[in-house]
Amino acid sequence: MNDVEYHLTEEYIELNHLLKLAGFASSGGGGSALVVQGLVTVDGKPESRKRNKIRVGQVVRYGGARIFVLAPKGSQPKS
Repeated sequence: MNDVEYHLTEEYIELNHLLKLAGFASSGGGGSALVVQGLVTVDGKPESRKRNKIRVGQVVRYGGARIFVLAPKGSQPKS
């Protein structure tokens, strides 16, 4: 699997939906199943909350792939 960059459009995205939108699950329910099975980490730690709010700067790992969560395209970094 390849690494994925995901640009948020809101303040956060729920983990199960992120897994779906990144292409690692066919649905939000499928994303939830991956989390419940213990197959997902967030920032290097096992994550069991399928609706965990994932924000800019966090890294989600599933299998050999990572999802880098980035700010919306065209946004300015906060100083």
